[in-house]
Amino acid sequence: MRTLPFGTPTQEAVMAPLSRRALIAATALGAGAAGLADPANAVPGRDRLVTGADVLAAQGWRPLAGRRTGVLTNPTGVLHDLTHIVDAMTASGARPVAAFGPEHGFRGTSQAGGSEGDYTDPRTGIPVYDAYGASADQLAAMYRKAGVDTVVFDIAGVGARFYTYTWTMYVAMLAAVRTGAAFVVLDRPNPIGGQAYGPLLDPRFATGVGLKPIVQQPGMTAGELARMFDALFLPGDSGGRRLSSLDIVPVRGYRRAMLFTDTGLPWVPPSPNMPTGDTALLYPGTCMFEGTLLSEGRGTTRPFEMIGAPGIDWRWAQELNAMGLPGVRFRENYTVPTFDKFANTTCGGVQVHLTDRRQVDAISTAVAMIVTARRLYPSVFGWRPDHWIDDLTGSSRLRTMVDAGASADEVVGAWHTELEHFRKRREPFLLYR
Repeated sequence: MRTLPFGTPTQEAVMAPLSRRALIAATALGAGAAGLADPANAVPGRDRLVTGADVLAAQGWRPLAGRRTGVLTNPTGVLHDLTHIVDAMTASGARPVAAFGPEHGFRGTSQAGGSEGDYTDPRTGIPVYDAYGASADQLAAMYRKAGVDTVVFDIAGVGARFYTYTWTMYVAMLAAVRTGAAFVVLDRPNPIGGQAYGPLLDPRFATGVGLKPIVQQPGMTAGELARMFDALFLPGDSGGRRLSSLDIVPVRGYRRAMLFTDTGLPWVPPSPNMPTGDTALLYPGTCMFEGTLLSEGRGTTRPFEMIGAPGIDWRWAQELNAMGLPGVRFRENYTVPTFDKFANTTCGGVQVHLTDRRQVDAISTAVAMIVTARRLYPSVFGWRPDHWIDDLTGSSRLRTMVDAGASADEVVGAWHTELEHFRKRREPFLLYR
């Protein structure tokens, strides 16, 4: 990684120095390495795990003093006492000059595919800019309008490539390259652990749910992804340039094997249809049902856990249970979604129950569900005509293999080599062991 100091001048911005660069070498993290904020100073005596936001808050946000800070965040950007970081910064006198809202919005009021637009936050009086779907040029214009010289990212994701917060971060980083702004990631745990699974995105299928070639479940935190993006992808999109300053404030006490239930942190739904940590564990797989004619469970009390459609019956659960898939059990289930697919219509299907959180492979599980549903219910199962499944999985391969009658094992086996390559490629950017 680069060793350029904070405050390196650019043509468009000259930045006052921060403390020192926190692109922490992975091997040094557990040996007392420090960056923008020293985890050793954070919330002494509290829970063993301390988020990047709490690390910085424990220092009174002093490392951001004198900066014109814009915060890209949503309702998950909270401290251990559930105070939102923008509210906490404002109360402490470290008031940001702007906030930026991703999909669902800065305060989280919008459903899937929506945002809150531009407005003034009534609580803090801070201008809020709509970052969802914005291009790098549009975001750069927002930075300039607000006078932002430092962008702070603090959003809890769920560990799936097609969760749009990852790509909002990438575009925000690209806009920071174009304006010379510093970029700071307040890191948070990956709620579904540090293992990588699934197919690699084919660059020809780049969309807002997957801009760069990472696998469907990369097993990385936002800070780790930011390191990868800065090194591997930003130069190709910015004429060879990288961020003038990238700072990661790591999570104290975090280990890769942790799931969200191990962290002791409160679950704040990162989007309206992500009610629990168990939902997040299944989401990298069962979200693929968005690309089918079956309901992925939106409009039910357990989206991405309850999957179904009119015409599906008890046989689906029976066949899936007979397969003995690790970590899950299927219950015959009937729902009437209140919105989205099949609103106000009775749907048969399954609820996916987790029996062992550490054994489940959500993507392989969902592939087995798709292959079995297509075979049992050929008049019910189908793909969305816009080939949304290709955008979600990063290529046409899954769809064409399923249509050709491939087994679940054959589909999953098709991405084995590229997955192993990705696991090796991500290694230099990992912060937690």
